[in-house]
Amino acid sequence: MNNTENQHQERSLAEWVTFTAASFILVVIVGLVGYTWLNDKNQPPIVSVTKKQTIREIDGQFYVPFEVVNTGGDTAESVQIMAELQIDDMTETGEQQIDFLSGGEKEEGAFVFSHNPNQGQLTIRVASYKLP
Repeated sequence: MNNTENQHQERSLAEWVTFTAASFILVVIVGLVGYTWLNDKNQPPIVSVTKKQTIREIDGQFYVPFEVVNTGGDTAESVQIMAELQIDDMTETGEQQIDFLSGGEKEEGAFVFSHNPNQGQLTIRVASYKLP
C-alpha cells in the first residue's frame, strides 16, 4: 500500500520549478537552432575593399588605409588585396594578404607608397581568396 501512495504523490514546488526551467531552456535551444537553420546564409564569400580616411605622409612614405569586408556567408582564407598606383609612366604596386575572413568580418590595413597617391591613379582591389 505504501508503494501505491508514493506513485500518486503530487510533485513538489521545487520539481515544478526545475521542470519549467528545463523546458524553457530546451524550447530556447530548439528555437535558436531552427532560426539559425532557416536564416543560414549559404552563400560563398563576398569580399570587397574600400579606401579609408585620408592618406598620411610620414618620413616620405605615403600610407593609404583600407578596410576589407566579407559580406557573404562562408569564410574566405588567404584573401589577397592588391593596390596599384599609376603616375604618368611609373607604376608602384602593393600587396596584402589576410589569412582568415569569416562572414560579416572586417579587417583593416594600409598600403605604403613612396610616391604621393594624390598625384596619380590609385586602384585597390581584391585579387583572390580560397575556401577553407
